[in-house]
Amino acid sequence: MKKTIKLISVLVIVLSLSAFTIAKSNNDDGYKIGDAAEDFSLKNIDEEMLSLADYKDAKGFIVIFTCNTCPYAVMYEDRITALNNKYASKGYPVIAIMPNNTSVQPGDSFEAMKQRAKEKGFTFPYLIDAQQTVYPKFGATKTPHVFILQKSDGLNIVEYIGAIDDNYKDASAVKTKYVEDAVDALLNGEDILHTETKAIGCSIKA
Repeated sequence: MKKTIKLISVLVIVLSLSAFTIAKSNNDDGYKIGDAAEDFSLKNIDEEMLSLADYKDAKGFIVIFTCNTCPYAVMYEDRITALNNKYASKGYPVIAIMPNNTSVQPGDSFEAMKQRAKEKGFTFPYLIDAQQTVYPKFGATKTPHVFILQKSDGLNIVEYIGAIDDNYKDASAVKTKYVEDAVDALLNGEDILHTETKAIGCSIKA
């Protein structure tokens, strides 16, 4: 009887430790500040494959996971275009990536992406993560979800993760422009004040 109780106790401890390990692993998914992001090759709406390595003169990138169908993402479309218009010429182009499973979210199909980009006049690449292999590496969970990368010694270092700004409802009421502040800091060789914020948006559809 004592052996049985002891065995049960050991099993409980092992299972508890396993659960903790799994939970910790899940919480640690995706890039953290200071990590080097892997390059990727994804299809753009112009049917061409695109990689970060294609931007030879870039100083870094504003990588934004976004989509057609999320109301939050739609509210940010003009602001995303404005970010690219402001910073692409300064070395930080926007790279937009659509991460959703299109069988679950048909409004985010490749054809729908092309149509939306045409309607809105996107000035940035709009890539499809068709195999859903890129967004998990980044740890993106929302649309929109931003990752600012800085080129350093041949690596793309993650410098900021989170939201575009502090007011998804009304661009005119924004008090803190997280992405702009972060890129401006990088351009000026200064420390980023807010390196991580909470991304507000729709859950990515796997």
